[in-house]
Amino acid sequence: MSRKPTPVVLPAELASLNERVIHCERCPRLREYCQKIAEVRRRAYADQIYWAKPAPLFGDPKARVLLVGLAPGAHGANRTGRLFTGDSSGDFLFPVLYRAGFASQPTAVSLHDGLRLKDMWMLPRCRCAPPGDKPTPEEMANCAPFLDEEISLLPRVIVMVCLGRIAYDGIVSHLIRKGLIVARKGYDFGHGVEHKLPDGRWLVGSYHPSRRNTNTGLLTEEMLQRVMDRAKVLAASFSKSGSVVK
Repeated sequence: MSRKPTPVVLPAELASLNERVIHCERCPRLREYCQKIAEVRRRAYADQIYWAKPAPLFGDPKARVLLVGLAPGAHGANRTGRLFTGDSSGDFLFPVLYRAGFASQPTAVSLHDGLRLKDMWMLPRCRCAPPGDKPTPEEMANCAPFLDEEISLLPRVIVMVCLGRIAYDGIVSHLIRKGLIVARKGYDFGHGVEHKLPDGRWLVGSYHPSRRNTNTGLLTEEMLQRVMDRAKVLAASFSKSGSVVK
């Protein structure tokens, strides 16, 4: 007899943040779009009830690796209620995370599939699915306080892996807001780039596993695997003094 997976219980401060996130109404355009998608639905999911709220927090609270994306997929996390779950980006991503040891299984289809993250936390720059996958600067600014608070509640994070330029720019902005770096100069985006931060942590870039990138070969599984395997090495080699042992 199969057993239902044990629900993940978040620490109190993360649980409080999660409640504020999923009830956020700061961006009327995004809230209207997410609700409309949930009402119209895609034919393949016509019998499903969509989540249709800002994406909840997800991951291992003790994670040393932070994985940052753009936003929930309209028929992915906006439907399932979990980041990178139920869409093509997740179908590409999770086998890689599984092989790297960050995910308990290589598939992510629903909240009830038993998936757990190990030593990894996921967050999007924008917590609501945007039309055309393009949140406005104002919408991303509305989400920035959530992003700042969420990262502050993950004190063990050593490596920040950003999927795509928009996610990467969001983390660079976060680092500037927090006074960890003074400017964007010297922190250019690219696939596989690694920037050691003044506090000893690492900022890593990767192309986003969107269908556009994977179908054209701009991003392959091997390319993404190298990034995730490297993130694991960087996290494991971080010493208590804040330096990385080569």
